[in-house]
Amino acid sequence: MTEEPNNDAGQGLWQVCVEQLGQDLPEQQFNTWIKPLTATVAEDFSKVTVHVANRFKLDWIRAQYAGRISAMLEALYGQPVTLELALAHRESVTRTYVRPFSADRGGQQETHQITTSAAQEEPAAPVFRTRLNAALTFDTLVEGTANRMARSAAMHVAGSPGHLYNPLFIYGGVGLGKTHLMHAVGNQLLADKPDSKVLYIHAEQFVSDVVKAYQRRTFDEFKERYHSLDLLLIDDVQFFANKDRTQEEFFNAFEALLAKKSHIVMTSDTYPKGLANIHERLVSRFDSGLTVAIEPPELEMRVAILINKARAESADMPEEVAFFVAKNVRSNVRELEGALRKILAYSRFNQKEVSIQLAREALRDLLSIQNRQISVENIQKTVADYYKIKVADMYSKKRPASIARPRQIAMYLAKELTQKSLPEIGELFGGRDHTTVLHAVRKIAAERQQLTELNQQLHVLEQTLKG
Repeated sequence: MTEEPNNDAGQGLWQVCVEQLGQDLPEQQFNTWIKPLTATVAEDFSKVTVHVANRFKLDWIRAQYAGRISAMLEALYGQPVTLELALAHRESVTRTYVRPFSADRGGQQETHQITTSAAQEEPAAPVFRTRLNAALTFDTLVEGTANRMARSAAMHVAGSPGHLYNPLFIYGGVGLGKTHLMHAVGNQLLADKPDSKVLYIHAEQFVSDVVKAYQRRTFDEFKERYHSLDLLLIDDVQFFANKDRTQEEFFNAFEALLAKKSHIVMTSDTYPKGLANIHERLVSRFDSGLTVAIEPPELEMRVAILINKARAESADMPEEVAFFVAKNVRSNVRELEGALRKILAYSRFNQKEVSIQLAREALRDLLSIQNRQISVENIQKTVADYYKIKVADMYSKKRPASIARPRQIAMYLAKELTQKSLPEIGELFGGRDHTTVLHAVRKIAAERQQLTELNQQLHVLEQTLKG
């Protein structure tokens, strides 16, 4: 059993910790998660047991605030303090919480004990399962031009669900952060309004739930589950294609949720009207709110992602190495993470510091494939075939829109997908000046953000070129 001393000094330590957290955290977060907590402090101050009302809150506080609370207690007391989290009126079972190393502790990883609890008296009321990943928040999402509009819309939804941008439809290629953004919406809403009913689900799970409801004749339970939500987050709705019963049930759930001012956020690999084999009335619903794209991350964003991910792994990623990797891994965040894992594993195995040379060695297979597949000549041929013009038109002096437009697109892709400089690209496009190439790159990049059809065309070309 946990200690329950009634020493004023111990309570004073906890009270000062709470007051300090109140200064550091946004008011709403503090009032929702920290202020209601109570704590008991061991007589020798070696352990602080924080009592939490229910399992959901315990899991959330462990994921979001335990490290901060532990560090604060230790800073105030001046010596290591074991932090325990326990459900109120329950027997404690100790688990280990590891706080990442910090510079002021000489780079050492610190281990603390956190206690969760097993039922001793009556079972707690069941907690609605959200399926959210508490680590995927707005704070852990790197912002850049590629996702700025989608992130802004998602934050608006999290702050005012049921109002503007309902439904919110986010589309883009694999590994660009669509799922992270949806989890961030759900986590933010629960942080602000803990009693909200939020569910994250992949479209394939919804299909499975519909099939089970038909087989078991449990549609009352199915409707109660989906129609009573405050926020539904559903990933990859393109998987509804050719599934008529699923589309019918999703349409019914969609209508029921909108009628009760609940919010719906969806993702897909393409924009609503680009979805194949989805009923027209469902597509029109998808398109009735706000549709935003997430693009492949630009260079600066890729660099920031690599540095942040390395820091989360308690590793050092020199900026010049991050730039080298970012220039060579362009398609999506998932591939960036894969490249980072290879580099860190290679560094640890060989006991060498991370450097450009080490990164080149760790990624040699990836770099070899990229160098073999993508060239300016290949881009010119692919774009010419796509827009039905001659390859010779890419470096001719002809200027009609039917030729100039594809030529600008090819210049944009050459800058994005190869290591060539602007003057080198200009030379390969008929000896054009680098300012012409720069104008084309900026023009297409800007229009990509605004024109859905152009974005879709570029997406197809990029996937074709990457094989």
